[in-house]
Amino acid sequence: MTTVNIHEAKTHLSRLLEAVLAGEDVIIARAGRPIARLTPFDGGPPRRRFGQDAGLYDVPEDFDEPLPIGLFTGGSGATDP
Repeated sequence: MTTVNIHEAKTHLSRLLEAVLAGEDVIIARAGRPIARLTPFDGGPPRRRFGQDAGLYDVPEDFDEPLPIGLFTGGSGATDP
């Protein structure tokens, strides 16, 4: 881990970023007290690919059919509440 002061960080930012890309943490200090840390960016979670779960689930043949009327009315078949 490298510690640099603010002036050195401004002067040698490109060099410090190369060190970060190589996996090193860089601490920026003011008057000897750490105030910031440069660390490699991990890029976040990997993006999901379209179709990555293809074939894992069975979709019933009647999937697109209308739902039964009684499903939302308590099974009585009535359409008025």
